Amino acid sequence: MTSRIVVLDDTAEGLLARIRAVRSAGDVPLVADGRWPAAQREAVDALVRAARPPAGTAWATLTSGSSGTARIVVRTAQSWERSFAAVSALLDESSTPGAEPVVALPAPASSSLTLFSLAHALAGGPRPVLPGDDGGLAAATAFHGTPQALRTLLDRGALPRVRTALVGGSHLDEHVRALAEARGIRVVAYYGAAELSFVAADDGAGLRPFPGVAVDVRDGQVWVRSPYVALGCLGDAGPLRTDGEWATVGDLADLRDGALTLHGRADGAIISASATVIPEEVEAHLRGLPGVGDAVVFGYPVGGVGALVAAMVEPAAGGAPVSAGLLRETAASGMSPSHRPRIWFAGDLPRTAAGKPARAEVLRRVLAGEVRRVVG
Repeated sequence: MTSRIVVLDDTAEGLLARIRAVRSAGDVPLVADGRWPAAQREAVDALVRAARPPAGTAWATLTSGSSGTARIVVRTAQSWERSFAAVSALLDESSTPGAEPVVALPAPASSSLTLFSLAHALAGGPRPVLPGDDGGLAAATAFHGTPQALRTLLDRGALPRVRTALVGGSHLDEHVRALAEARGIRVVAYYGAAELSFVAADDGAGLRPFPGVAVDVRDGQVWVRSPYVALGCLGDAGPLRTDGEWATVGDLADLRDGALTLHGRADGAIISASATVIPEEVEAHLRGLPGVGDAVVFGYPVGGVGALVAAMVEPAAGGAPVSAGLLRETAASGMSPSHRPRIWFAGDLPRTAAGKPARAEVLRRVLAGEVRRVVG
């Protein structure tokens, strides 16, 4: 019988048991984000109804979707299970014999980062503490989440027993690492992607290939040969490309003396907090907003976050000036929170000789203060 994708709500209560039930029935769990606007949930449901998961599919996660452009990453059970032993070693579960390992998971269960840890828990890994369970944080012995979530919980003093933090999703500010280490927490940052899972880890000495992963840089892009790569994507094909045993999502990097230095996405994707935002998807939505003729979406660099999603809009010909309030209101009706622009600019878009918006020139003008920021 062909497996089907079953969408579960992300209510923490009983979530692990509901995921286990779906897996036991031979189906594929996909955890929804309760913050999704109705239009996005409908788009996801439509994609799930039409989906024909490939043979061996055991897990599904939604990534980088905005209005009407959902993309579901599907993977085998083995593609995660093969990394459980290495993750357990990184979390240093054996350091306190007899004590129950408990991992704090502050990111939504809809994220691949958290769903991985739930899969690990079902296979005997640390007991998860999901968002909203503030009382459970006091028992956590480990942390798996974004740098921003780690900083927030450290500032609250909410991780008194944590001794190891596994940090991914965006760039780790060295100040956050130092803050954690000053409290006796060993920090392991890692680089990965929903399509690739773990690629490289950094315990303070630089990003080195994750156990079991071979890394190569070709024409400036990171390629991996790994047992953890996903089967592929449903819906939009996404950034995943393969070449025999090797795969890439287009991330740019240097590889020197065995260590990776990342330089962003070749496709211009914005890494913001725990989300990866594809500018073209957001731009397509913005072009449908009242008074907007065209738009360019880009990452506005902000220390500690990586980048905020920002947009420069070109008013429709003959239309009235656009206001930030109207833009925010209409954008919120059709995009998930992680994809909504936080900073808005307006003006005539610079264009290439072929007439296409010049994305790099937009960013240059914004950073130079040459374009008008929309306020109010």
